[in-house]
Amino acid sequence: MRGMKRLLLLLLFIAASASARNITEKDLFKFNWIADPQLSPDGSQVAFVRVTVDEKKDTYNTAIWSVATRVGAEPRRITNGPRDASPRWSRDGKLLAFTRSIDKDGKPQPSQIWILRFDGGEPHVLTSMAKSVESIAWSPSSNAIAFTATTKPEDIDKKEDKKKDDEHESDVRVINQAVYRANGAGYRDASRDTHIWTIDVTDDESAKPKQLTNGEFDERDISWSPDGASLYFTSNRVAESYYDRRDNDLYAIPAGGGAMTKVADIEGPIGAYSISPDGKWVAFSGEINNPVHSYDQPDLWLASTTPGSTAKNLTASYDYDVMSGVGGDQRAPRGGGGGGRPVWSDDGKSIIVVAAEEGRVNFKRIDAATGAITPLTTGNHDIQSYSIRAGKTVALVSTPTIIGDLYLVNGDSMTRLTDVNHKLMSELTLTEPDELWYTSFDGKKIQTWIQKPPDFDASKKYPLILNIHGGPHSAYGYTFDHEFQWMAAKGYVVLYPNPRGSTSYGQDFGNVIQYHYPGDDFKDLMAGVDAAVAKGYVDPKKLCVTGGSGGGLLTDWVVTQTDRFSAAAAQRDIADWSTFWYTADFSQFQPTWFRKAPWEDPKDYAARSPITYIDRVKTPLMLILGEADYRTPPMAGGEMMFRALKYRHIPTVMVRFPDESHELSRSGKPWHRIERLQHIVGWFDHWVMGVAKPEYESGLRK
Repeated sequence: MRGMKRLLLLLLFIAASASARNITEKDLFKFNWIADPQLSPDGSQVAFVRVTVDEKKDTYNTAIWSVATRVGAEPRRITNGPRDASPRWSRDGKLLAFTRSIDKDGKPQPSQIWILRFDGGEPHVLTSMAKSVESIAWSPSSNAIAFTATTKPEDIDKKEDKKKDDEHESDVRVINQAVYRANGAGYRDASRDTHIWTIDVTDDESAKPKQLTNGEFDERDISWSPDGASLYFTSNRVAESYYDRRDNDLYAIPAGGGAMTKVADIEGPIGAYSISPDGKWVAFSGEINNPVHSYDQPDLWLASTTPGSTAKNLTASYDYDVMSGVGGDQRAPRGGGGGGRPVWSDDGKSIIVVAAEEGRVNFKRIDAATGAITPLTTGNHDIQSYSIRAGKTVALVSTPTIIGDLYLVNGDSMTRLTDVNHKLMSELTLTEPDELWYTSFDGKKIQTWIQKPPDFDASKKYPLILNIHGGPHSAYGYTFDHEFQWMAAKGYVVLYPNPRGSTSYGQDFGNVIQYHYPGDDFKDLMAGVDAAVAKGYVDPKKLCVTGGSGGGLLTDWVVTQTDRFSAAAAQRDIADWSTFWYTADFSQFQPTWFRKAPWEDPKDYAARSPITYIDRVKTPLMLILGEADYRTPPMAGGEMMFRALKYRHIPTVMVRFPDESHELSRSGKPWHRIERLQHIVGWFDHWVMGVAKPEYESGLRK
């Protein structure tokens, strides 16, 4: 009987294996993403945002779901969407607040706060702000919510005193600041700043919001003091702050309104923070940027909530990234909610954080008195966000074969609570990448991963795609990348290294490329290709290279420095540093990458710009561009490379995506994300595999 059982299981396994298929680019339509998990006060359940694709409308839908924190519990949908986000529990656990944007006349309206009672009933709207509610925080008493918005008092007056039919509203922009637009968000209205409001929680819309802060500076990342007497927030209260080093300080204001006080200040920006249970201390992530670096490693800091105290760096001797992560293309494209805050133990003696180490993201416990660090989890994964409450920890975890699911964490024991992509993943053949460390030209150790085709045969020779990450201060790691899995499924070996400049390897490793970018990082990449070719299963005559943003710059640089690649695809690239200096959505007035302005040191800008060496390029080059990309504007990158290569009769194609920002690959329209993949591999197939591609050849002079 036992033998029959084994045979049956074997047959089932063989049948399942036979029916499995390779991942496709269009599987993106079937992906489910989880974002912003929030444990209930008693730890019995977790609310989260679930993101799906609406293929017909070519967009994403978001709704609030919940799942009990016990094995075998089934997730249930608790709001209808399609644009619900930011679930937040009242402190007594009876109510759930969330943001929702509804349609009016076919257009999405500003998101408002909605309230859902867990004892039954439909959610009801609490606010009616002229501009979207950006973030929300419950008071400890559960009778009020603090939130941020760019609404102004006159907006409310206008709403009550409707505009006359013949009143002209100008669409002309008068710009007097160097930073006047932001990638994705568009043009900035200098008259609108993000301010703090509060509103009493009622069962109807009778409550009126109260504005607590005003003026010309933003207040963000709000949090209540444990006794409900104060509200904390971060702010940079300097006009045209781009003239100075990056900065952000922590402030407090009475919950009823009044004068604000500065609570914590370091020589750099303050990030995610958390107030201790007794209200006497604040733990926060922060970076020191004096002197100016291109990369400042984040640390965990501790300060008294008494104004004027000096902050202490608890992790000064820990040379990894606190409250940081790794990059991938499959974080939730909507409703993200951030990665989380430092979390205090109930006794106030320690703080739990996440930290990125060599492509892995795990929990650490840090002693508030000594800074001693204790690992709480280990493993090859990426903890993208989390919630810790009532003695329980729930984490959103991604791996190279799991897009992202919720796990109940108890030390190194992780119990899976959701499996939102179970049906799709049960159909697919996905494989883990190989990890490889190799030695670069100057002895530095470089970490890389190699994603092989699902049916990999070591006796064969495969074409290779070198995939370069952006940033450049970012990192690949143990997280899900649809792009790598799909490229491998198309028959390519995918090499994705973390060259010098990458995060999660220490301050010096990250900052070593300052004033030398691109340069030695290119040598690291070439050493990685050499290491992969030395494995014996890569065809050295069929090498391809691609990358986005900083990786796009490096792709341009690669084809100006070597002819070893058969084809290249530069995405959202930089071709000329000088043009980028003038047109990017952020200023470079600080000596982050260059010591001086372009006209003051033109030789340095030219020496590190790929366009300077355009006469060397022989490699067929595709340029992938977002037409609404303000981070790396097309005019500073792909447009220049394309026109110059056309002049030189070098095979080149420019693929432009309407209305897409710099986030095309991560949160662009679903169809555009798919078409981007199709074009990159289509270009490589054409030049490496000899596949005919009329769209790249029609109309050309023969």
